[in-house]
Amino acid sequence: MKTTIHSPLEFDVLATGLRFPEGPVILEDGAFLAVDIEGGRVVRVDEGGVSVVATPGGGPNGLAMADPQTAVVANNGGFLWTTVNGISIPIDHATHTNEPPEFTGGWIESVDLHSGVITRLYDRFEGRPLRGPNDLVFDAVGGLWFTDHGKGRYESVDRGALYYAPPGNGALTQVAFPLLGPNGVGLSPEGNTVYVAETHTGRLWAWDLSAPGEVNPAAGSLAVRHGGRCVVATPFSFDSLAVEEDGRIAIGALGEGIVVVTPDGEEVDVHPIPGDVTTNIAFGGADMATAVITLSRSGRLVRCQWPRPGLQLNV
Repeated sequence: MKTTIHSPLEFDVLATGLRFPEGPVILEDGAFLAVDIEGGRVVRVDEGGVSVVATPGGGPNGLAMADPQTAVVANNGGFLWTTVNGISIPIDHATHTNEPPEFTGGWIESVDLHSGVITRLYDRFEGRPLRGPNDLVFDAVGGLWFTDHGKGRYESVDRGALYYAPPGNGALTQVAFPLLGPNGVGLSPEGNTVYVAETHTGRLWAWDLSAPGEVNPAAGSLAVRHGGRCVVATPFSFDSLAVEEDGRIAIGALGEGIVVVTPDGEEVDVHPIPGDVTTNIAFGGADMATAVITLSRSGRLVRCQWPRPGLQLNV
């Protein structure tokens, strides 16, 4: 694996004052959407500033567009927050616990961007509550992939999973389990591979697809119970991801900035963003080379010109 560290990423600030933003989306009209986890809300950013689209509560953690009027949100159900050196973080620093008291679970919900009406779609699998839905992406037929990151406590963490919901909000399938902090999820340009970035391990996993929502276990994967193949194992802590037009996977790497991995795992490019927590990246604009990034520690949504075009998402 060849690792290249680039100069710190330069960017313009689009919005400030958010309370741990994630899930950025660039809309066709040039505005931006994001979730504000600690604020429990979905926000829109445009020339008029920041406005609230909806306030679902819990912990809105990821966002994807089902159609131009409807966003689907992965809601982790809420975190335990503390302030360290004036910065709000989604964990109790003393106990390393992010599961709040009386926590009952997370869910997947839709948000009507015009009316603000919220509809809960999924909150359990086979009778068990979802523990912390985190990130999500639609495939070409309208099926929904999402990760359940889970919650952590002083002596234990939930074992997470990758789920698939077929078009029309059909019954969930648990596609891959167990995973250690599954976070970002994305699809290859051909739509025949699904990727998941793990926070706890710094690994990027891939599953080849035989049909929408159906995976082919990797060769020799009996020792890996979830059946994936490890694209790369890194020293980073991964958050969300976005796929580029040429198939590279761009991942928010928390304290490191944006880490870009080639599909074969042979090349890793690090684009540092010092002094912040880089969580999500999304692509858009006329040439798909505008990158919007969430810097969650400072509560900022920022924009930069990316060196290559990103992949057009399925909407």
